[in-house]
Amino acid sequence: MLLTLDVADADEICLVVNDAAAAYRGVIPADGWKEPYMPLEEVHEEIDAGVVFWGYRRGGRLAAVMGLQQVQDVALIRHAYTRTSEQGAGVGSALLEHLRQQTERPLLVGTWKAATWAVRFYERRGFRRVPEQEKARLLRRYWTVPERQIAESVVLHTGSVRGESRTSARVSRSSG
Repeated sequence: MLLTLDVADADEICLVVNDAAAAYRGVIPADGWKEPYMPLEEVHEEIDAGVVFWGYRRGGRLAAVMGLQQVQDVALIRHAYTRTSEQGAGVGSALLEHLRQQTERPLLVGTWKAATWAVRFYERRGFRRVPEQEKARLLRRYWTVPERQIAESVVLHTGSVRGESRTSARVSRSSG
């Protein structure tokens, strides 16, 4: 069952995120890993910053979470995690499809480039990777992340992001 989550669900959001994020350990840069990966206070900060968390509850427990944050002219997919025991069961896909229906804005998602399973998840669902130069511009414009994370991330998108076609055209002309 899909449902909107709120601050009362923060503990359970943490459990899901930290269970799934264990896959990052030893894969993402060591300076990007922390234990827990998402502490409770960070969930509260994200909710305060406008991230609306959605969940998929199955068998009485939260199986997956995914946030949606409206920022300027786009919507960001934030903190998309499925419990290890629930991966491959379609709950992440169901959440993503639900979030797509919540906005008409172009969707952006950023993730660690070393998390190839996450990149493939989005690509199989119609998201496209943005070019390297565009990635850095988008991460600086719509997220608050350190330069090191920008260097180690990818951004995927659906729809057209304002200014993207001009930048992409410039990149195409300069590389060819």
